[in-house]
Amino acid sequence: MDVSKLPNHHPVPWNTTFEPMALPAMFARSTRAAPDAPLLHFLGRSYTYDELFRDAQAFAQALIRRGIAAGDRVGLFLPNVPSYVVAYYGAMMAGAVVVNFSPLYSVEELEQQVADSGTRLLVTVDVPELYATAEKVLRGSALRTLVVSSLAEMLPTFKGLAMRVLGRKKIARVSHDESVLAWREFLTRGREGKAALPEVDPHSLALLQYTGGTTGTPKGAMLTHANLSINAQQTAGLNPFGDPAHEVFLGALPFFHVFANTALLNHAVVTGAAIAMVPRFDAGQVLKTIEKHRATGFPGVPTMFQALLDHPALAKTDLSSLRVCISGGAPLPAPLRDKFEAATGVRLVEGYGLTESSGVISTNPYRGTRKPGTIGQVVMGTEVLLLDKEDPSILAPDGEPGELALHGPQIMQGYWNRPDAATDVFVEHQGKTWLRTGDVATVDEDGFLEIVDRIKDMIAVGGFKVFPSQVEDVLLEHPGVKEALVIGRPDSYRGEAPVAYVTLNSGRETSGADLREWLNARVGKHERVDEVVIRDELPKTMIGKLDRKALRAEVLD
Repeated sequence: MDVSKLPNHHPVPWNTTFEPMALPAMFARSTRAAPDAPLLHFLGRSYTYDELFRDAQAFAQALIRRGIAAGDRVGLFLPNVPSYVVAYYGAMMAGAVVVNFSPLYSVEELEQQVADSGTRLLVTVDVPELYATAEKVLRGSALRTLVVSSLAEMLPTFKGLAMRVLGRKKIARVSHDESVLAWREFLTRGREGKAALPEVDPHSLALLQYTGGTTGTPKGAMLTHANLSINAQQTAGLNPFGDPAHEVFLGALPFFHVFANTALLNHAVVTGAAIAMVPRFDAGQVLKTIEKHRATGFPGVPTMFQALLDHPALAKTDLSSLRVCISGGAPLPAPLRDKFEAATGVRLVEGYGLTESSGVISTNPYRGTRKPGTIGQVVMGTEVLLLDKEDPSILAPDGEPGELALHGPQIMQGYWNRPDAATDVFVEHQGKTWLRTGDVATVDEDGFLEIVDRIKDMIAVGGFKVFPSQVEDVLLEHPGVKEALVIGRPDSYRGEAPVAYVTLNSGRETSGADLREWLNARVGKHERVDEVVIRDELPKTMIGKLDRKALRAEVLD
C-alpha cells in the first residue's frame, strides 16, 4: 500500500527521513545542548542530563573494568528508578547489549531468559522481592555478577535517611561479595577508569526485548541502535505542540516495556525533554506527580486511565498542563475513552505497536482529525500491507481485512538465536521484507488502520502479554489436571483477564477455586487467572487437538 499518497494528519510529512544514531550519541547530543536541563524527576529529587550522562559513562567504564566487552549482554531487572537510565545508556556506551527483564518475573522465568540471552551481569535494586529473585538466579545460573543499586540513595537526602531508619523492612539485606557489588562502589571504580569507550555503530545490536511473538515461547527481539533511535524520532515527529524540550512526560509506564523504552525514555532523550517518573503505577501518586511537575504528556495503557477515573482525587487535581494522553499496549474501550475525556478535558488517543517494531507503529493524531476505534495512521517512513489471512504469500483481496504486515526502519533484525522463528514472521513482497503482526486489520481511504481480529493467541492484560501455553503448562503439572486451555475474557479494567478451562484425570477430585489458588502461586502476577472452570470435556479439532478458537467462540459469544 502506498502510504505516501494517502492524507497525512501528523505534523511531520510521511516521507521524512531520520538519522540512524547510536543511543549513546543521541544522549550525548542532548546533554551538550542543555547539560543542566532536568531529565528525571523522581520522588522529590531531580537529575540533570549532565549528571546522568556522567554516571552512565562511569557505569560503562566499570563494565569494561569488569571484563564486559562489546556485544556482551547486560541485564536490567529494575522498576522505574534512576539507576535504570544510567545502566541502560551506560551499558550501551560500553558497546554491550541491554536485556530488559520484567520485575514481575519469577525465579524460573528470569533464570530461563538469563540463560537464553547469555546475560553476564545483572543490575537490580535493593527491594527485597527483586533482590531475592536476582540473588537466587545468580547462585543457580551462569550469571557472573549482580550489581545492586540502593533505592534510598536515589531519593532526596531526608527521604533516603527516613527510609534507612524507618523503612528497613523495605530494604533488602544485601550480602556483598566478589560477585554481588554495590552500585555506589561500582560507579566509583568506573570513575577511575581510563579506557577509551568504543565508538558504537548505529546498526549494531542495542537491545534484546523478550516477547512471545507468534507463539507462546518467549524470544528475544533483536533491536539495533538505529531501530530504537529512529523510532524515538518517529514518535517525536507526532508532537504538534512546539518546542519539545519543554515537554514533561509522566513516566508511569515501566521502562523495561518496549512501549516505555521508546515513547518515554528514548523519546525524551532525543528531544531534550524531562520525565516525571514514579517507581510503579499508583493512581494517587500519578495525579500528584502530574500536578506537581506540570506534566504535558502521558503515555499509558488503558488500565491506567481507568484507575485515574476511579480515583476520588481526580476531580480535585489540576490537569491543565496535560496536552494529550496516548493509550497503547491493549485495545482502548470506547466508553473508557469518552469518560476519561469528559472527566479531564484531555484528549486520549489510541496507538499501536509491537516489541518487534521497537514500540511504535501508529497513532491517532494528537490534534485535528482522528477516528475513534482505529489505531490511527502509521508513523513516518512506515509502510503497510494487508496479507491474506490464510496464505501470507499473497495479498488480501481488495477491500477485505487482512493480516497487517509492516516495513520500516524500526523493524527488528530477527529473534536472538532463533532464525527459525524469524522465518515465521518475515515475508517477502514487492522486493521488501515485511513483518507479519498476527493482527487482522482494515485500512480506510485516509490510511487509518483498525484492528478487527487477531491471529495470535496472546492475551493482553493491562498492557502485558500473557502466553496461554505457558500458563497451561503450569496447570498440567497439577496431578489432577488432564487437559487445559487458557483464554482471555474481556475485562473493563485490564482489557482482558486470563481464564482457565480444564478437565480432570479419572478419580481425581478438586475444585476450581483450589486449582486457581494452586496455579496463581506458581505464575507471574500478570499471568494469574481470574477463574478455573472444570468441565467434562474441552473442544477439539477433527484430529483431536484442543481447539482454543472454538472454546473462545463458545465462551465469549
